[in-house]
Amino acid sequence: MKKITGTEKTFKQLLQNTKYSIHYYQREYAWQYKQVQELIDDLTDEFLIYYDPTHERKDVAQYGVYFMGSVVLAGRENAIIDGQQRLSSLSLLLIYLRRRLLGMGMTIATVDQMIFSESFGTASFNISVEDREPCLQALNDGKEFDPDGYGESVKNLYARYQDICDLFPEEIDDAALPYFADWLTEKVYFIEIVTETEQDAHKVFVSMNDRGLSLTSAEMLKGYLLSEVADDKRREKLNDAWKAKMLALKELGKSEEEDCIKAWLRAKYAESIRENKKGATPEDFDLIGGSFHKWVRDEHARLGLNSSDEFERFIEEFCKFADIYIRLKHWEWAFDKEQPYLFYNAALSFTLQSQLCLAPIRAEDLGDTIDRKILLVSRFIDILIYTRAINYRSMDYSTIKYAMFQLTKRIRNLGVAELAAQLGKEVTDLGMSIEGAWDDFRLNFYTKKYIRHMLARITDYVERGCDQPGHYLEYVAVKSKRPFEVEHIITDHFEWYQDEYGSREEFEATRNRPGNLLLLDKSTNASINDDRYPDKLPVYGSEKGNVLSAALVAASYQHNPRFLKFMGETGFDFKAYETFGREEISERSNLVKALALALWTPDFDDLAVMGK
Repeated sequence: MKKITGTEKTFKQLLQNTKYSIHYYQREYAWQYKQVQELIDDLTDEFLIYYDPTHERKDVAQYGVYFMGSVVLAGRENAIIDGQQRLSSLSLLLIYLRRRLLGMGMTIATVDQMIFSESFGTASFNISVEDREPCLQALNDGKEFDPDGYGESVKNLYARYQDICDLFPEEIDDAALPYFADWLTEKVYFIEIVTETEQDAHKVFVSMNDRGLSLTSAEMLKGYLLSEVADDKRREKLNDAWKAKMLALKELGKSEEEDCIKAWLRAKYAESIRENKKGATPEDFDLIGGSFHKWVRDEHARLGLNSSDEFERFIEEFCKFADIYIRLKHWEWAFDKEQPYLFYNAALSFTLQSQLCLAPIRAEDLGDTIDRKILLVSRFIDILIYTRAINYRSMDYSTIKYAMFQLTKRIRNLGVAELAAQLGKEVTDLGMSIEGAWDDFRLNFYTKKYIRHMLARITDYVERGCDQPGHYLEYVAVKSKRPFEVEHIITDHFEWYQDEYGSREEFEATRNRPGNLLLLDKSTNASINDDRYPDKLPVYGSEKGNVLSAALVAASYQHNPRFLKFMGETGFDFKAYETFGREEISERSNLVKALALALWTPDFDDLAVMGK
């Protein structure tokens, strides 16, 4: 191996006006929501420790630093051998910050120069991968981009950028944003390791990752707990049980065993959480998110771990909750009609679901009681998500984690009837409702994913109400040969409707109301996207449409006894329309509101009794 150099560098020093390559045989950009969530949460939490609204930007120079680990580079091409996942994700964060700053009428030259740089009059991205350029260019320019037809890296980059938009905390508002950008670029550090040859870079990478196996927090927790069990035979039996649960959790995916322990400890034992303000110190919730084995050791007396028997009980309790956690994950990933809300909520990336669902469950609870508690909590989350979305309230992790932790404590160890009553009170205490906010609810960048899922749920509900198969899973499928999109009934041609609408803004506001929206598969949507309403009706009433689109067509009310029966039993005011203007959109929006209220009106008492 030839010469190796290691240099401490800030994020700015690493990326500003410097080009990097990623060779074709390197792994794809593979980060998922969970990894980006942890990155955003770690960075913003660290920044908020130091930020004070009374500071001037120059005060950021005195803020603390954050270490992002090492980056291994090779040769004259600056090929990234280790670190592309972090650098690619951080580049997406820079693009997000740049778009936000531009929206404020502001630019920070350093941020721009870290994203792209110019050579011979041509600007190009500093992390240069040819097939990623169209996606990054669209994101950087604030334009629409369709990742279909691109490879895994491009699809993941596009999806993770949307995640960053959702996850970035409201606490870092427009006033704080330039401060955060300065801190990110100047106070986040790396160790840059550079080798002369690519072969040497790979040797460094292997030696850094393969030499020795550091014990995980889960393994250190096991060691501590078992060391306090006095009886050898009991210790051996508990060790076998722990190992079996760890194996089952690892089969779910990377780090699931640690995620399970965090969810369990937060759900059952954590009492405090750090406030989002300057100087706030990490509390139970935050410490569990890091070295939870150390937290358990430090808090053993408060956890009731004072004798061998109590340590045995603690391990046995974990094993039970691990089994429940595994069931929760399977319900999140595969739709089950007995526990549908877990799937619905996971599809909208609600990541605190396991913690909340475990909170009311007691160690002595049996199967039916456990299932009813999970059903009640997941139903509450379902109602919470749509109530907040319709009221334009953020659901990002950093915004809601404090409130969800307080809720975790309020529902901890409640019986089924008590839980139902408490969740009903929680809905009332939200101080917001679907009905109260409906008239202002519109399709926009923030609400797009919620409206897509809402229309999927409503369409599926009407289908099943008409004794037809429901197609919810097809409507929300991400990887599909026939993906579904939100379709505007009235086409985006303001010039066609100028007599009815006084301005383009008024036209857009009406056009984006829920009553003007449907779900259609992408190819059908594209084929009629530019048509006038009367020309769309034949498609809406055909097999290319669905029950909601067909309801716009007069023929759907003839010789259709199941649909007519559904209308009669529910009182939903479906109507066919020959023309579709402002009044019709208003009527149709009221219909969609009635359907939404049927789906998201609290029913906790019924669920507690029926269990289904």
